[in-house]
Amino acid sequence: MEWRKWYLDAILVPLALTMMVCYHIYLSFMVRTHPFSTVIGINSHGRRIWISAMIKENQKTNILAVQTLRNIIMGATLMATTCVVLCAGLAAVISSTYSIKRPLNDAVYGAHGDFAIAVKYLTILTIFIFSFFFHSLAIRFLNQVTILINIPNLDPNPSGCFFLTSEYVSEMFEKGFLLNTVGNRLFYAGFSLMQWIFGPLLVFLSVLVMQ
Repeated sequence: MEWRKWYLDAILVPLALTMMVCYHIYLSFMVRTHPFSTVIGINSHGRRIWISAMIKENQKTNILAVQTLRNIIMGATLMATTCVVLCAGLAAVISSTYSIKRPLNDAVYGAHGDFAIAVKYLTILTIFIFSFFFHSLAIRFLNQVTILINIPNLDPNPSGCFFLTSEYVSEMFEKGFLLNTVGNRLFYAGFSLMQWIFGPLLVFLSVLVMQ
């Protein structure tokens, strides 16, 4: 049937990816220019206030700060672990000869030849690898924040270092959260692209719903 030819993949999947990229470009622009019109901007401002409060009341709130950061790190670790599991599963499928690599022709719209199947799985695998990478970087920054936030009298700090201030800790905290957000977005994009195994139409519909 004409409906199952390769041009569905050539049109719908790039269109879905373009929609995702355009949405995130627009979101990035809004966060930079009108931060309080976005949830990301409002939450970022709240986190800066929280960091400042934790540093000022360090002797009273140091346990609260560490526990909160630990919970955030555990969430990022869970996402990174999930990415590793999915990557391992996809790698096993790619290297196997099981019939799962060849979805039933009657159930798949679009391309489903050997090359098309390889492209689909490798694309999804790449997305999850990058998601793991960003979550790992986020964990690194957040772990550093757990140390810096407990420095007593940070402003002025006992080390006399001009750069080691509460603003520096806030910036590092925001970098960690930004990397975690990017990792989450890639993870969601990977799940949308997993629908590609069953056809490009599902990818397009999934991205359309998520936007």
